[in-house]
Amino acid sequence: MWNLKNKKAVITGGTKGIGKATVLEFLSLGAEVIFTARTKEEVNAFEKQLQKDGHKAFGIVGDVSEKESIDAIFSEVEKRWGTLDILVNNAGINIRKSSVEYSEEEYQKIIGINLTAPFLLSRKLYPFLKKSGNAAIVNVASVSGVMDTKTGSPYGMSKAGLVMQTKNLATEWAKDGIRVNAMSPWFTETPLTSDLLKLKERIEPVLKHTPMGRIAQASEMASVIAFLAMDKSSYVTGQNLVVDGGITSTAL
Repeated sequence: MWNLKNKKAVITGGTKGIGKATVLEFLSLGAEVIFTARTKEEVNAFEKQLQKDGHKAFGIVGDVSEKESIDAIFSEVEKRWGTLDILVNNAGINIRKSSVEYSEEEYQKIIGINLTAPFLLSRKLYPFLKKSGNAAIVNVASVSGVMDTKTGSPYGMSKAGLVMQTKNLATEWAKDGIRVNAMSPWFTETPLTSDLLKLKERIEPVLKHTPMGRIAQASEMASVIAFLAMDKSSYVTGQNLVVDGGITSTAL
């Protein structure tokens, strides 16, 4: 049971960072994967690479905050599988500013991609997940959803909301054989954090106050997502598994 053999999975934001690492982890464990991303060139290149390596992986170009993209994912799942075992809501963005500097458009964009899109996509794919009878949703939240990490209010708000979305759907959909959990990473080496990792004054305090004293790798997050998706975690639902090197157990 420590595998994902014959599992059908959708992973959003699957060409970079934690999403890409999760696609690779799932495929290595025997799953078939549909992944999404907004950049056509990246999707096509990654899909070509994976299929060349013999994997059953298919890419979709689109922004999960847009109805057309959600409809396209639904159609692809319906065409290829007609059922769905795993949904990983990983796609996310951040714009780092002080609270008074955000435009309404920027605020809505962060909330739309990080919080609204996972809810709408989960609802849209619900019939396929229910048909599986043994399905799992994993929402990629953040330590920023449980404590102030000085990364911008809208981001923290969206991730805190995603944790509550996780708990509510878990209790509502348990009767349908659908488990719903969240995984909250701390600082991880990804394109989303690349600019911050270059700022000595920003990273030194992070390393100092993180008990494990280092930045996480995307593969470390992917392995936790895989655990929450596989049958070995069959009695785990409604949880937010914080993967943070110990930071939430101490004080900044």
